[in-house]
Amino acid sequence: MDIPQEYKKKEAYVHALFSRIAHRYDLLNTVLSFNRDKYWRRFAVAQCGLKPGGYGLDVCCGTGMFALEQAKVVGLQGRVVGVDFCEEMLAKGRENIARTPYRDVIELVWGNAMNLPFPDDTFDCATIGFALRNVPDITQTIREMMRVVRPGGKVVSLELAKPRMPGFREVYYFYFNRLVPLIGRLGVGTSGPYSYLPNSLRVFPHQDEIRDIFTAVGLKDAHYFELTGGIVAVHVGTKP
Repeated sequence: MDIPQEYKKKEAYVHALFSRIAHRYDLLNTVLSFNRDKYWRRFAVAQCGLKPGGYGLDVCCGTGMFALEQAKVVGLQGRVVGVDFCEEMLAKGRENIARTPYRDVIELVWGNAMNLPFPDDTFDCATIGFALRNVPDITQTIREMMRVVRPGGKVVSLELAKPRMPGFREVYYFYFNRLVPLIGRLGVGTSGPYSYLPNSLRVFPHQDEIRDIFTAVGLKDAHYFELTGGIVAVHVGTKP
């Protein structure tokens, strides 16, 4: 698949952004989420249907944290592949994985989420964490994830969401829109990357719409879970 020209502009921006923050990405994720990011990833992987000895894929794998959660489930006899288009994030991911018992289980490769470099019906599941906001075409990305998963396998997305609870919603948006960019600037020395974060959520579809996209591409039993007051959502669909 050729990537349309209008998509390349966003891809170039996102690539440059994550190249700049790769060295602090994991630390700031933990700080900005009040250490809840680890629980969110564990919960998401628990929806994947993975078993010991299984074969998982993580799309837009970044620094490898989601792939590591999959590896904990498939164990030393299983295999996990992570794919990302940002070389700096992949380099940091390889550093992270090299320090774990799963260095021979996980392979990180370069690739594009909208044109995954894998055959049809390859993996037991495909996950994507905090990256649907960053791809140029959400539908195409989910369609590609479904393509490479075996029939009966799961497609799972962990992503920022739009909380509904009055009171909590207003407090959260104040933190997210005002304080997150400030903390991010202190962490990486520039304001751009963590000003992009609230802006990307502002234009991102509501979790109901993401569920509907899962259904539209052909995934069955599409549903989602809202975690931590609805500030993140885990979407799950099954390939028929």
